[in-house]
Amino acid sequence: MVEQISKVVEPKQKIQVDLEVDTSVKDLGPNPYAKLIHLAKAVDSWRIFPRLFLTVYIVLLYQVVHWFMKIDTPNLEQSGLVSVVVGAGAAWFGLYAGTKKSK
Repeated sequence: MVEQISKVVEPKQKIQVDLEVDTSVKDLGPNPYAKLIHLAKAVDSWRIFPRLFLTVYIVLLYQVVHWFMKIDTPNLEQSGLVSVVVGAGAAWFGLYAGTKKSK
């Protein structure tokens, strides 16, 4: 049998530490990034990128559907491509409609 020996270490010396914290408010002047932060919040609230991605998807879907309808005898691969593009659109729209503006 293996015995575990636990050794309790007793403190040899107690030390008291005094910490001084400066809580005064310092005026550092105007924030040089305030306009950039305001622009970032505006772009975020306008949701430019999700709307841009959806617009590009709508154009892609339009082109794919018209291409597919012009084919005389579509094969399995071509119909599979159209199915994937339409399914991706449903996923995109579900993600876009399911998100809320975070505060």
